[in-house]
Amino acid sequence: MVLRHTLAALLLIIGLAPLSARAEPPIFSAHNGLALDGYDVVAFFEGQGAVPGRQEFALMWKGVFWRFTSSGNQAQFEANPRAYAPVFGGYCAYAVSQGYLAHGDPRLWRIEDGELFLLNNASVEAIWQAAEPELMQAARGNWPAVLRD
Repeated sequence: MVLRHTLAALLLIIGLAPLSARAEPPIFSAHNGLALDGYDVVAFFEGQGAVPGRQEFALMWKGVFWRFTSSGNQAQFEANPRAYAPVFGGYCAYAVSQGYLAHGDPRLWRIEDGELFLLNNASVEAIWQAAEPELMQAARGNWPAVLRD
């Protein structure tokens, strides 16, 4: 009995456990615990684009840290985080449309109809631009189930 539990723990540690035994990915993509790799999500909506946030202007929301360039941007986010949080948790919108998760690069972003979307690389960005309506529909259909797949 102890050996079986030890083996199961070892498999979980090295990533060979059955998917049902693994934790689901977090709803927000985060490297080193930082949403959008530490970029200020409010800055995208203020016309500043991808601007790195500062450590002194940070807060935790939905299990990840969000950084901001100023206390004003932090306050705006705190007042209505859902208005600023990226769609599909900051994962690559194209990847979600294809039924899998990939980290979204905050330097490859779009705001459409007041929503922030991230993409993973320049090749995917070109594909997304060419077929955005269809890909958006597929991504919305896959979200949030793709987190469990």
